[in-house]
Amino acid sequence: MGYNGERRDRVDATATAGLAGKRILLGITGGIAAYKAAELARLVVKAGADLRVVMTASACRFVTPVTMQGLSGNPVYTDMWDPGVPNNMAHIELSRDRDLIVVAPATADFMAKLAHGLADDLLATLCLARECPLAIAPAMNRQMWEHPATQRNLATLRADGIAVFGPAPGDQACGEVGMGRMLEAAEIFAELAAMTGPKRLAGKRVLVTAGPTFEPIDTVRGITNLSSGKMGFAVAQAAAEAGAEVTLVAGPTPLAAPPGVARRDVVTAREMHDAVMGLAPRADVFVAVAAVSDYRVANPRQTKLKKDGGPPRIELTENPDILAAVAALPQAPFCVGFAAETENLREYAQAKRRKKGVPLLAANLAHEAFGRDDNALTLFDDAGEHALARAPKIVLARKLVAHIAAMLGKR
Repeated sequence: MGYNGERRDRVDATATAGLAGKRILLGITGGIAAYKAAELARLVVKAGADLRVVMTASACRFVTPVTMQGLSGNPVYTDMWDPGVPNNMAHIELSRDRDLIVVAPATADFMAKLAHGLADDLLATLCLARECPLAIAPAMNRQMWEHPATQRNLATLRADGIAVFGPAPGDQACGEVGMGRMLEAAEIFAELAAMTGPKRLAGKRVLVTAGPTFEPIDTVRGITNLSSGKMGFAVAQAAAEAGAEVTLVAGPTPLAAPPGVARRDVVTAREMHDAVMGLAPRADVFVAVAAVSDYRVANPRQTKLKKDGGPPRIELTENPDILAAVAALPQAPFCVGFAAETENLREYAQAKRRKKGVPLLAANLAHEAFGRDDNALTLFDDAGEHALARAPKIVLARKLVAHIAAMLGKR
């Protein structure tokens, strides 16, 4: 199943070109999703990459080394003590010339090993001894995925800078339905291409806002919105993949920051404004994705409001316009706005772009975007409008980043 619940087997031609000449190490652990590793190997080799495969003993019970050797065109390694490896140090030699290691599937057991630095087989040891980036594609039963221990390990791996592809919801081999299904081979292939692709924003400093803001009414209540922050976090990830130095200013959201992205947590719109205005002067690009509250309570209470006495009188006052403030700076960065509308998308988006004075604005319908993993966007700039069809938010974010890079190149 894809990110949005639909099978996506097509492989983007740009992604294929991006992997040409790359040196990839594919690790396979013991899960039923190991059969997808065979298709992933085929796609990677077809794209022109040099593929090396390392399998755990458990993985060999699901797919054979002979199969993976035939697909990769190279010997498959399963033994830490393989005498055919120079110096008899497979955990060192096999990863030193690689551009990237990807483990697909990555079982709950293997994730636990990585999180705690255990190295009791060839694959775990070379992942610990690597000098190149590491990505994993988790695959397991939904209860295993949801278990607190797995979620703690996941947080540790992300904090350690390991990229995590998926998982996705869907039918599982156990007969149940839920989160934990490994992404399809084409989806993992696209993620690999993004990690190893052209660094269109190399040398650029990108500032991104994401998530909602929360404006207190009293000590326990407040005004907020339904933004999950997923689109903003996806933009931050895509910018980092494109080689930028990324800072993410995030409102209240439980999402983990993408690998390599610096994060600044805020709560209110004024806190977000202050953080952004302190960072914007040194930014080359500012992408305002956050759903910032237009208004705040002018007279928030310092104690909990009680019901007695009737409904309280709440006076609202306007919050600062963060995007307009950054766009008005003497040496303003390249500014990108976001607009979530409920109607008249084209008319309102164009008007907002002109009012804010920004070169690029991405717009969508709020009820089709908030909280979802997929979205559809329309980009508005001086050249007109550019529709991006519904896709996973990370896919849209990468297309947006490519559009930004192209506009920067023409400035």
